[in-house]
Amino acid sequence: MGYGITYPIFWIDRLHPHGVRQHTAFAARSRAEVDAFHAAAVQAGGIDNGPLGLRDTAQGYPSGYDAAFVLDPDGNNMEALYRER
Repeated sequence: MGYGITYPIFWIDRLHPHGVRQHTAFAARSRAEVDAFHAAAVQAGGIDNGPLGLRDTAQGYPSGYDAAFVLDPDGNNMEALYRER
């Protein structure tokens, strides 16, 4: 489920039952914000969950999809993403 006016800026999956690890995504305004999110999250105790950078369209990501994934202390996957347009 995405929330926003003209484009979703906050994504959350509401289909998982309570207690199941979630994936929550936040839209960033730039690639630098994605990098800053990752650095701050890891510094705060999050665990890196994949390399920073542009995602491969062959894996189903849209063109220009830049993201960072970090696991929070409960094991939830937190994502910051930026889409180049």
